[in-house]
Amino acid sequence: MDLDEIEVSRIIVGNHLRNFLNNLEVDVAIAGAGPAGLTAARLLAARGKKVVVFERKLSPGGGIWGGGMMFPIIVVQEESKHLFEEIGVRIKEENGYFCADAIEAGSKLISSAVDAGAKIFTGIYVEDVLVRKDKVSGFVINWSAVDLAKLHVDPISIRSKYCIDATGHDAEICRIVERKIGKLLTPSGKIEEEKAMWAEIGEKMVVENTREVYPGLFVAGMAANAVFGAPRMGPVFGGMLLSGKKAAEQILKRLENEQKTL
Repeated sequence: MDLDEIEVSRIIVGNHLRNFLNNLEVDVAIAGAGPAGLTAARLLAARGKKVVVFERKLSPGGGIWGGGMMFPIIVVQEESKHLFEEIGVRIKEENGYFCADAIEAGSKLISSAVDAGAKIFTGIYVEDVLVRKDKVSGFVINWSAVDLAKLHVDPISIRSKYCIDATGHDAEICRIVERKIGKLLTPSGKIEEEKAMWAEIGEKMVVENTREVYPGLFVAGMAANAVFGAPRMGPVFGGMLLSGKKAAEQILKRLENEQKTL
């Protein structure tokens, strides 16, 4: 076939704009496309919810790609391995631990979320939250390149029924809420800050800490431990998967209860 560069441009711009316009109002908006965010996105989309994920980097997957110190192997526990098995990640048992190839795991987390119906936009970060009646009701977004170049460019907004902060160690969305609204549902009302490495405790606490941290805003993954002051866990990813699952389940319950009252 003959190639027309302008037709290529038209197809790219047209399809992207249609995708973008179709995701300005959603059921759930997720900041961060790491293992927790992708797992939540997959499970929510699989239940028929409209889900959009914004990832500030060009590549989704969060911290999974580097495995442990750039050795691309990750570890999960028995209680979480089913979440990898559901998406076809091959798992090897060794001394009661379960390991997987980080590249395979990252790739399948992404593809399974997309196959379930979630929409992922990369190169976009959340710079603010949309608040209505003391509830986080959406994200204010901009291009990551704008932030990196320190350009003065106003952002645009998207609306969602619920939001998830899955931005990892930085807990970017919760920090915005802390700074602009002044309170979170933590013991101090502030971000408690992540503690030093203790994998066993960190893995348990990341699931426990996955919850609503401000009306309309849930926190999942490493961001949950940063917000509630729990340890990090290094290249152990079972808690990330279970955290994403718990966030999805909590929001599904809210959405279903709201539907019953209509």
